[in-house]
Amino acid sequence: MRPMLATKGDVVPTGDEWTHEVKWDGVRMLADVPAGADRARLTTRNGNDATVAWPDLSTAPMGGRDLLVDGEVIGINDAGVPDFAVTQERMHVRSATTAARLAKSVPATFMVFDVMRLDGRDLTGLPLSERREILEGLDLGGWQVPPTYDDGTMLREATLAQGLEGIVSKRLTSTYQPGVRSKAWLKFAHRHRFSFVVGGWRPQEGTKDRLASLLVGEPSTDGLLYRGRVGSGIGGAASRLLSAQLAGRELGASPFADEVPAVDARGTRWVEPFLVVDVDSLNKMPVTRLRQPSYRGIRTDVGPEDVSG
Repeated sequence: MRPMLATKGDVVPTGDEWTHEVKWDGVRMLADVPAGADRARLTTRNGNDATVAWPDLSTAPMGGRDLLVDGEVIGINDAGVPDFAVTQERMHVRSATTAARLAKSVPATFMVFDVMRLDGRDLTGLPLSERREILEGLDLGGWQVPPTYDDGTMLREATLAQGLEGIVSKRLTSTYQPGVRSKAWLKFAHRHRFSFVVGGWRPQEGTKDRLASLLVGEPSTDGLLYRGRVGSGIGGAASRLLSAQLAGRELGASPFADEVPAVDARGTRWVEPFLVVDVDSLNKMPVTRLRQPSYRGIRTDVGPEDVSG
C-alpha cells in the first residue's frame, strides 16, 4: 500500500468539519504488523522496505496484533525541533550493524497519525474521525500518537513560532485513499523547502572527483527543467554520500530539457535524473531559478514522479 498524500493549501480551512495536525519534518513511513508477528515491516512513501534502517522502531506493539498504520519518522536537532537533516544519515543504511549503532547515537521517534487496518479489519473506508478514535484508543508502546487541534490558524502561528515545519489540515469525513493526493488533506509549510531532481554535479575546484555542487531541476510535461546549482550545505559527509548514490549513473549529455547557463554547465558531470534532494531557498512558489539555495538532504523515500506534486 502507498500512503495517502496531501495537497498544498492556500488558506487554512476553518469549521468543525476540519482537524489540524503538526507537519513533521521527517520521513513518511507505513508500519505493517501481520497477526502474530514480533516485528513491523516499515516501508517508505514509494514502497521501499526500510525496516533494517530503523531497528529501534520496528518492534511490533500490542503483542503482535494485526495492524497497519501511517506516520512520520522524526529526529530532533540541537535546537530541539524535528529536522529532516538529522534522519537522513539513517535513511540510507542497509547494514543491520550500522543501523544498530546509529539507533543509539541518532535516536528517532515514530509519530503515528492514521490507522488503516486493525485485527484483520480494513479501516480505510471509515471517516477520519472514526479512524482517529480507534487510533487514540491503542497502546502503541514506543510509537507516539501526536495530538490534533480544532483551530488551524492558531496551530499554524504556534508552529511558526516554534520553528516547526508547518501543519496539515484534514477533513474529518475523509476516507483513507492509498496513493491518492487528496484535497481532503491540505498541507501548509513554513519553510521554503523544495524537492528537486539531480541532473548533474560539479567537482570542487582543484579536484577531479570531490563532489561540491549539484545541478537540479523540476520535472514537467516538457521534461526536466533546470532550476539552479546548489553548493551550500554540501560538506564532506554529504559529498561522499551523494557521490556513492550517483556512481555509475553518468550521461554523455545534459538531461535537462532547457538550456543550462554556461557558467553552471562548465565542468559539470551529467547524470541520469533519478535522485531527489531537498533544497532550502529564498524562493516562493513557483520556482524558476533558485535564490541562495542550500542543500538539505537526499530523499530516497520519494521518486522524480513525486516532485512536481
